[in-house]
Amino acid sequence: MARTPQLLDARGQPVRKAQLTQEIAAPTFGGVRSPISGSPADGLDPRRLAGILREADMGDPIRYLELAEIIEERDPHYAGVLGTRKRSVSQIDITIEDASEDSHDTRMAQTVRDWLTRDELADELFDILDAVGKGFSHTEIIWDTSEGQWRPERLEYRDPRWFRFANHDLTTPLMISETGQEEPYPAYKFIYARMRAKSGLPLRSGLARLAVWNWLFKAYTQRDWAIFTQTYGQPIRVGKYGPGADEKDRNTLFRAVANIGGDCAAIIPESMMIEFVEAKSIGSSTDHYERRSDWLDKQISKAVLGQTATTDAETGGLGSGKEHREVQEVIERADCKALAAILNRDLIRPWIDLEFGPQAKYPRLKIERPEEEDLKHFAEAVGPLIDRGLQVSKPAVMRKFGLPEPKKGEEILTPLAKTAAPGAPSAPGSGAMPPESAVEYPLNTHLGLSRVTAPLQRLSASAGRSAVLADAEDRLAREAAPEMGQMLGQIEAMLEVAGSLEEFRATLLSAYPTLDSAGLADVMALALMGAEAGGRATVEDEADV
Repeated sequence: MARTPQLLDARGQPVRKAQLTQEIAAPTFGGVRSPISGSPADGLDPRRLAGILREADMGDPIRYLELAEIIEERDPHYAGVLGTRKRSVSQIDITIEDASEDSHDTRMAQTVRDWLTRDELADELFDILDAVGKGFSHTEIIWDTSEGQWRPERLEYRDPRWFRFANHDLTTPLMISETGQEEPYPAYKFIYARMRAKSGLPLRSGLARLAVWNWLFKAYTQRDWAIFTQTYGQPIRVGKYGPGADEKDRNTLFRAVANIGGDCAAIIPESMMIEFVEAKSIGSSTDHYERRSDWLDKQISKAVLGQTATTDAETGGLGSGKEHREVQEVIERADCKALAAILNRDLIRPWIDLEFGPQAKYPRLKIERPEEEDLKHFAEAVGPLIDRGLQVSKPAVMRKFGLPEPKKGEEILTPLAKTAAPGAPSAPGSGAMPPESAVEYPLNTHLGLSRVTAPLQRLSASAGRSAVLADAEDRLAREAAPEMGQMLGQIEAMLEVAGSLEEFRATLLSAYPTLDSAGLADVMALALMGAEAGGRATVEDEADV
């Protein structure tokens, strides 16, 4: 008798459907999965921190995970950049690719698409991405079988302290049972997410390994800053007593100065003095504390986001900002691909197996930001091609611009009508000389300042001297080109060496008086002289007529 094939998960564990309908990793007060956490950050110093990390390296990660949680709560900068990285991925739209064009594959993919419309999904993905900081995360799948179907009802984040890794490799995830024993995951029950900041063991590949040291050093800096501020940031009261003051008088004086404010108070004989000696290299400035704190924050920005431009107020050149954005996009794409692979392995495939049975191909979940396209460049490129006969789908162009098809009866925008100018060109082959271009000018030259507008007027081309003027324009263009090229060459050289637009502007303004424009001025003078002579000749010709 043939045996029914046994479903196995990605780790080779057999699927037991009876376990899938139960919530098996919920917190229990007083049990092995207590929600109450310790506080290893209190009184932390380098020696204790090194001990906590060594414990994690040996397979006991509880204090390390508690510390990773605490620094997210106490370090605003780390919480900000880590939250930015997680939210940038969790809010990207998810798409599902059909396994094939077969109707059955399409139906499976549509089932997944319908589930992805849940409002809670973004928060659930944010919790899964807790693996970015800690290196891994565990999420329990709560299955819904109320109507005879298999469907994920919700994804519940589980505290990583309730899980371990197998001692033989420190890589295979295990869960803590109700009896406190370490045992394998139930198949198709958990989403195990591992996000690598570096290669190696899961307990050593999270960003928190970097952040804990940075947080400790910054805590020392901020403590010293607070002491400095307390010492130099408030006035010191000194009470002076005369030579005839007895013990009672001195006590009364000390109580008086002490009760005025904080602890910075003292009493001395009137004939004595106290001198406060400051380090000359530092003085009473707090810049060195602030610079060190800012520098430590920048290191965290580099570790989490790959750059500092999106977190600091400092501005740089356009090239620098573009490079920083490209680095951020590289990290975002890597996170998206890693998260999509995790969900395809631990959620989509188990769901399809339970609902539809094992398949040769499965729907594929993708998380990716649509590529930004220069629509202006596209329009300028495709327009001339259409004029030359290229056949382009109208719906495809409408979708690219995000425009819906106009409905029946809606007002349709149309191109502005182009009126023919007087003296329009003759039909081809007539032998007539093409006229010069007509010139449009507005009667109202203050359109931006007035509500009154006037139609554009059109000057018709002159009748008899089009060819002469065209020759003059061509000659001016030819003779002025070398001089213009020389000036543009100097400007392009300034642009080449400038690091930013501000630097280029300053260089251009300072070099403007030295630009060699003598040759261009000579050419323009000759052109103006020729234009004036041509104008006189035109007037004389018209007078003779």
